[in-house]
Amino acid sequence: MKRARRTKIVATLGPASNGEEMIARLFEAGVDVFRINMSHTSHEALRERVAAIREVEARFGRPIGILVDLQGPKLRVGLFADERVMLDTGAEFVLDGSKRPGDATRVCLPHPEILQALAPGDAILIDDGKVRLETTAVTRTRGKVTARTRVIVGGSVSNRKGVSLPDTTIPVSAMTEKDLADIEAAVALGVDWIALSFVQRPEDIADVRKIAKGRALVMAKIEKPQAVMHLDEIMEAADGLMVARGDLGVEMPLEKVPGIQKRITRAARALGKPVVVATQMLESMISAPVPTRAEVSDVATAVFEGADAVMLSAESAAGRYPLEAVATMDRIAVEVESDGNYPLIINGQRAEPEATTADAIAAGARSMAETLRLPAIVAWSFSGATGLRIARERPLTSVLALTPNVETARRLTLAWGVHPIVTADARDVDDMARRACEISVAEGFTQPGQRIAVVAGVPFGRPGATNTIRIASTGSGR
Repeated sequence: MKRARRTKIVATLGPASNGEEMIARLFEAGVDVFRINMSHTSHEALRERVAAIREVEARFGRPIGILVDLQGPKLRVGLFADERVMLDTGAEFVLDGSKRPGDATRVCLPHPEILQALAPGDAILIDDGKVRLETTAVTRTRGKVTARTRVIVGGSVSNRKGVSLPDTTIPVSAMTEKDLADIEAAVALGVDWIALSFVQRPEDIADVRKIAKGRALVMAKIEKPQAVMHLDEIMEAADGLMVARGDLGVEMPLEKVPGIQKRITRAARALGKPVVVATQMLESMISAPVPTRAEVSDVATAVFEGADAVMLSAESAAGRYPLEAVATMDRIAVEVESDGNYPLIINGQRAEPEATTADAIAAGARSMAETLRLPAIVAWSFSGATGLRIARERPLTSVLALTPNVETARRLTLAWGVHPIVTADARDVDDMARRACEISVAEGFTQPGQRIAVVAGVPFGRPGATNTIRIASTGSGR
């Protein structure tokens, strides 16, 4: 299952892609990591999907990553007496805590903490921004809070439509009781990544870590202006990032999203943390067998930028052409990575290595591989850190990560250019070189008689001890 590209593909499972056979076909088509969206998944369904993925993993003998995406808090208006009302531009509209059915003048916002946090001038977006309100006043009478607003962009609003607050820092955790239960269920099943929605501050990441306890890595979804404001701290706290462009494009001006995407992609690479570009990448393929030209360019841009992975959402979860969507994304990535401009762009974004032995070794391996035109860098990686450091360098040669931990291999399926393999740890430096050569040939990355760069930490089996680089020949293992 050697991929012809370095950029990874994440695909969401759903009604269009359930079942072991379909998952196997998607994996063969190019999926590296499967996403399970907990907004639409019960714990029973989660168990079934994880079990199916692991069956496919065993069938192909290749590690497959699983990303569980938490729902996060869902802010919604209450109910209307007539189920739907029309709000006219310029009219006044009130949000309050009363359970009475709403009308064209008011409705319940059943989140008292939100009403408390609103301030005059704050925007309130309803139904993905189709209706826009502006807060004019917030009053507190006998413990009850009421927000008066002016309708800036009018339109139809119906029961339980979603609410977004781009200007308001919401004083609630990024996790609900459902999310807490979902995390426990997910880590008990051995998933590899937990994606946290509604991130506003680095403390939100710390909350997930306390529950996961190292059993899964934590990915921060950047989908709120508050997350962009605290981006550097959030990136330091998280193990990976997702550019959730759908919600981000609702809460921020659309024209700002491409720049934010580039900023996150480049900053994540500098930190050596995987970054996924997500939402509406091949949206038209939900109902059409081919994408639009603009969508192809969108995916290509993410690949040119060096994103670790690109993601399919409804295209693979509920669309009519899930296999075609994966195959299309695969072809785009392969074509971009063979373009003459690709190495120039990737190399031009390379950050200086940090002043650590491990980073110096990773940078040295990439430099050696390019100077000597080696076909592969083989990294022995107990925890996955060595594999991520080498991926950070974006070497234009193949990267194999050998690890005794299946959990590490699964997590590395998300990392740019890394081909993870589960194998027993090396006994000594000679065994390290010999088996690295044997595996690189067996996996189809090298031919007998070629040389490779072998990176490891000595003594073996100790996480974070990358300190050795060796040039070995696949003919002799020396």
